[in-house]
Amino acid sequence: MKTRTFTLAIFSFMAFISCKEEKKEVKESPATADTKTEMISEDTDEWLVLFDGSSTDAWHGYNEPEDTFPENWKVEGDALVFYPKEGENHTIVTDEEFTSFILSLEWKISEGGNSGIMWAVQEMPEYNRAYYTGPEIQVLDNQKHPDANVGGKTHQAGALYDMVPPSEDVSSPLGSWNTYEIEINHNTKEGRVTHNGVVVTEFPLDEEAWKAMVANSKFADWKDFAGDWTGKIALQDHDDKVAYRNIKIKKL
Repeated sequence: MKTRTFTLAIFSFMAFISCKEEKKEVKESPATADTKTEMISEDTDEWLVLFDGSSTDAWHGYNEPEDTFPENWKVEGDALVFYPKEGENHTIVTDEEFTSFILSLEWKISEGGNSGIMWAVQEMPEYNRAYYTGPEIQVLDNQKHPDANVGGKTHQAGALYDMVPPSEDVSSPLGSWNTYEIEINHNTKEGRVTHNGVVVTEFPLDEEAWKAMVANSKFADWKDFAGDWTGKIALQDHDDKVAYRNIKIKKL
């Protein structure tokens, strides 16, 4: 009786060890995705949700009180949709400021449309547009908007606007959602844009290299452009309909 019990115990223990080894092998197997794809941790404890499909509490109009929100931005389904109004500008900015971060979101642009996502934005009464202080990652219909063909592609979707072009156009078909993961990392002094899973734009954030890029752009004489690396995130009013959703940010 004891011998049988001991044998069963040994068998059970070996089966348990084998199961653990199988699980370990699955967990440690290499990813099969394209090596250009940048994967972001989905640990929700590390992310700050800026728009969850319903609340706009994290945002306000540029140079407007934090308890106000422009009526041109509508919550429709799970998206935040902008409807332009002639003669007015309703760029929105986050209430909170950020320095080093990964910003993750989805966007969908209208036919022939133009918009942008800015960071390090300063709210200053002397400026009526966020782009006077904040660098921009372009959002564009590359097929129909004329900006796609100027500036050596530095105005295309995914570009660091007017400074660094994307390596390729990986935009989704018009009417479909695109994903962006925008990393601004002053710890490593590097920035990058991952568009639909592909790293398309990389740029330096060290002071000398950054100044050289700015000097060769339209922003060369803009005294407050990127004057402070800590600032607000902005979603641009560029007179075209655009939608954003699943907006979240991770501080680095």
